Amino acid sequence: MKHFKKLMASVALGTVMLSGAVVAAEKGYVGISMPTKSSARWITDGDSMVKQLEAAGFKADLQYAEDDIPNQLAQIENMIVKGVNVLVIAAIDGTTLSNALENAHASDIKVISYDRLIRESAYVDYYATFDNFKVGVQQASTLVEGMKKRGQGPYNVELFGGSPDDNNAYFFYNGAMSVLQPLIDSGDIVIVSGQMGMDTVGTLRWDGAVAQARMDNLMSAHYTDSKVQGVLSPYDGLSIGILSSLKGVGYGSGDMAMPVVSGQDAEVQSVKSILAGEQYSTVFKDTRELARVTVGMVEAVLAGTDPEINDTTTYDNGVKVVPAYLLEPVPVDASNWEEVLIGSGYYSMDQIK
Repeated sequence: MKHFKKLMASVALGTVMLSGAVVAAEKGYVGISMPTKSSARWITDGDSMVKQLEAAGFKADLQYAEDDIPNQLAQIENMIVKGVNVLVIAAIDGTTLSNALENAHASDIKVISYDRLIRESAYVDYYATFDNFKVGVQQASTLVEGMKKRGQGPYNVELFGGSPDDNNAYFFYNGAMSVLQPLIDSGDIVIVSGQMGMDTVGTLRWDGAVAQARMDNLMSAHYTDSKVQGVLSPYDGLSIGILSSLKGVGYGSGDMAMPVVSGQDAEVQSVKSILAGEQYSTVFKDTRELARVTVGMVEAVLAGTDPEINDTTTYDNGVKVVPAYLLEPVPVDASNWEEVLIGSGYYSMDQIK
């Protein structure tokens, strides 16, 4: 009889444990598709997302596509087959996912566009991002501020844009031009090369080597007898390439001051560059907060409630206006990097110095 009671107790305990596991599993299965590991920020995004989803009781499947569009499509299709309940997608090319998202919709899978807007699809449910127009405003504002600190204009400036297949790149560029265009019109800023507009200054796949090669060409074609005072760069990875080009022709040594160069994402290499007096500024986007907002969206849609949204007008993907939550970016330079990046716990001092 004792053995029978022990057996029944064990069965009862096992049943309780099993039902608990089932409840945890039933909270949801989330597929996360990130573009590449070649940028430190996407690694941070992915890690933050998985950590917060698992802490909230979800199962997470994180995949990186290494900037290969067919690879990202295959990974998303595989997640659909595996039965995820929600897809969180940072698209390589926001115009190539229509068929995959149609399949997701047919399987009743919710889709959250992460940081980069997915275009030309009715099956994007929500969008979590930063205020990308403001990012551009901050980049241009720090560029102008940095040049003014060094003397009177007019200032010779060159413009770089992000990847033309990334919807955000246009917001960054347009935000920056809202600051720069009036100064160009007044003659306070001169675009010596004449190269303007995303169709001309865009940098495919945000490739630093492409930016470096273009800067090389600009210097040899337009600056043999004049100096450049500023470069609008929308991303730290491009800034590093641009700075390499500038250093290659003598800027930052002797009497040739390094031009004011902007950036974005506060990547470690660029923060170190700012401290070394090379890159002038960057824009910090706390990806932990972006992950938090996204996890909140996941929880809401799977609970059948409405997620927190603060923008219902800005992000038209060509088929619909996607309800969005926009986070605040923060400009960072040599004066506030420690307060913003170390003070927030995003980096440790050991990582920077």
